[in-house]
Amino acid sequence: MGLFLFLIVSLLLLISVSCIRDNTHSSCTSIFQEDKHQSNGSGIHITLHHVHGPCSPVTLPKLPLKDVLRLDEMRAQALYNRLTKANVTTSSMPKSVDLRPEMVNIPLKPGQSVGVGNYVIKIGLGTPAKYFTVMMDTGSSLSWVQCEPCEISCHPQVDPRFNPSTSSTYEYLTCGTPECSTLEAATLNPPSCTLSNLCIYNSVYGDRSYSVGYLSRDTLTVAPSQTLPGFVYGCGQENDGLFGQSAGIVGLARNKLSLLSQLSSKYGYVFSYCLPTPSSTGTLSIGQSTYNPSIYKFTRMYLDRRDPSLYFLRLASITVAGKALPLSVAVYTSTPMIIDSGTVITRLSSAVYVPLRTAFVKAMAGYKQAQPISILDTCFEGGVQGKHVPEVRLIFEGGSELRLAAQNSVIEVDGVTCLAFAESRGVAIFGNRQQQTFGVVYDVSGSKIGFAAGRCG
Repeated sequence: MGLFLFLIVSLLLLISVSCIRDNTHSSCTSIFQEDKHQSNGSGIHITLHHVHGPCSPVTLPKLPLKDVLRLDEMRAQALYNRLTKANVTTSSMPKSVDLRPEMVNIPLKPGQSVGVGNYVIKIGLGTPAKYFTVMMDTGSSLSWVQCEPCEISCHPQVDPRFNPSTSSTYEYLTCGTPECSTLEAATLNPPSCTLSNLCIYNSVYGDRSYSVGYLSRDTLTVAPSQTLPGFVYGCGQENDGLFGQSAGIVGLARNKLSLLSQLSSKYGYVFSYCLPTPSSTGTLSIGQSTYNPSIYKFTRMYLDRRDPSLYFLRLASITVAGKALPLSVAVYTSTPMIIDSGTVITRLSSAVYVPLRTAFVKAMAGYKQAQPISILDTCFEGGVQGKHVPEVRLIFEGGSELRLAAQNSVIEVDGVTCLAFAESRGVAIFGNRQQQTFGVVYDVSGSKIGFAAGRCG
């Protein structure tokens, strides 16, 4: 999943790890040297890596496309469940527990979903600061990292686990604190209490990944000499799922416990990113002064009271090969649309997707259609190379638009090229495949979202 904290020193330490992630990159040294977290006191810029990108600091096994799509569908379903308040599970932890293996009752209600199109950054925690590779997610609120003594179980991670006893500013939060009482809004699961009254968070994701541990407070480092005392996050004691070798998650959603919200008093309630492809690096920026509004085109950011932590926008039109789909604006806006960094494939309502599919197939009439692959039902034989893929334009309310190149509108697997859109089951989602290489600004204080082409370095 957007905010963070990173010193080049920590990244240089990773050079000794196998740096050659991609045959097109003979060395990662130059990329690590550029992986600096810059700050001018009013904003910060952080290098953002795709988990499979060149010199990504984590190793996440590349899954077969069908597995990627299956997990992506689980995330989409989890987002839908959040809006409909559907209870997919059911058990919950007792109100008073000891945090021991035999006392923890998982799974809880799936809330956010880690997804499979993940992006990672570095953050610093504690005094003195220790640095960790974490996943960025605009659909998650509570940030957490794995912590010693890891009382139940932890997944492997590239950095040593955080040891709270080494930080002079670390503190546990008790069940009587306001932060503990707001956990349910952040995780969709109520907090629990240990027998000694420590607050326990329960974050369970739509793909069944989860983290359970102590709600904590410590100093966050976001850039050289830029710190946030009293940062509230989770200190994970049982963690399992599709986290790769990351230490945890940083949440950029609109909840008051998210990293963005906690940084907003210092930098402003604004962040932006350029999501990299698996062959490039991108940037995450935090602060009002970190972007130039004149190069972005904006659309209104909406709030949906069914889940106020998510970011919504409204699609107004789609064109294929220069021709607009024969739909009214009301057809597009009848289904709420979430913009999400963790969902890979963009979902559209049936009323929008079917005309898009029809227009795309017509524009690709010179190519033989192939069998559907999982949720992708508009596929063509042969790879993308050499194909004339029609331009797809997404036009949002207010005139902001994205002109999608082939790398954004189609996806290739095993010699088959498929349209990278799917039919939605109740909520439209603007996924990361379509966002890659574009600059995206979330100006929460101004209630607007902006797009600019070619913002990845």
